[in-house]
Amino acid sequence: MVPNYITINDVGPRDGLQNQPKLLTKEQRLSLISALIDAKVPEIEVGAFVSPKSVPAMAGTAELFAALENSTSLLSALIPNMKGFELAMSAQVPVMSLVVAASNTMNLKNIRMSTEDSIRVSKDVLKVAKEQGANVQAYVATAWACPFEGKIGADSVFSVTEKLLQAGASNIVIADTIGAANPLEVNQLMEAMASRFDLAQLSCHFHDTRAMGLANVYAAITAGIRKFDASIAGLGGCPFAPGASGNVATEDVVMMLEQMGFSTGIDMALLVKAADLAIELTGTAKGGNAKPWIENYYLN
Repeated sequence: MVPNYITINDVGPRDGLQNQPKLLTKEQRLSLISALIDAKVPEIEVGAFVSPKSVPAMAGTAELFAALENSTSLLSALIPNMKGFELAMSAQVPVMSLVVAASNTMNLKNIRMSTEDSIRVSKDVLKVAKEQGANVQAYVATAWACPFEGKIGADSVFSVTEKLLQAGASNIVIADTIGAANPLEVNQLMEAMASRFDLAQLSCHFHDTRAMGLANVYAAITAGIRKFDASIAGLGGCPFAPGASGNVATEDVVMMLEQMGFSTGIDMALLVKAADLAIELTGTAKGGNAKPWIENYYLN
């Protein structure tokens, strides 16, 4: 792991688009993903292998992967279960992502399973993935707070993480699903995680609901984390938390990291163009909080 390099995984094409009121066509989704690839974003979440009846915005994800087979970025997709894994394998998806909430109520509301049942399903997928040589990572959602249970204890996060890693998850993404964490809490949890698990297997996912997204990224950096999810133009949200805003904007994160002397390998000028495209396509994305400054600094 290079100390001054931070990997960015843009989740806009999946997490950012799945709850948008406007359904984008496959061609529009492909154009956004292609813009991110052009901007040299190293990792991109393309879509999800879920029921198109439940999540119509993710229909046609397999076709997107077929169109992106020569991508220079590492591409991933969300899989909810074994069926999703099988579909993703057929589509030759390089990285697949499972999700287990640290909150039992969140799991029940989201997938109608308890946390233990969700872990059991994930273990079944990870067992087959290991046998087939597939790369499957796992998200630990609601790691700091749940909209139903409130604050989540660190022991719950440790327990879920340990079980998923032991089952064969390649990486663990610690997610502030509803944007409820503050920088002190982030630093405390991630320092504790870093003392228990391999730092190279840990990354973070933050939402900007309370305008603390960037501060939380910084807090995780100070704990040693060197990989983060972010969403182009701040797209995203959580359907189970009214008022929860989008993910921390990729362009804001990259700007901060570069100002701090970190390297991301991302072309900022082209990233701004990708953000403009996201705004144009969705009609709801606002762009990062630093959008005016970024445009003035990088485009003028």
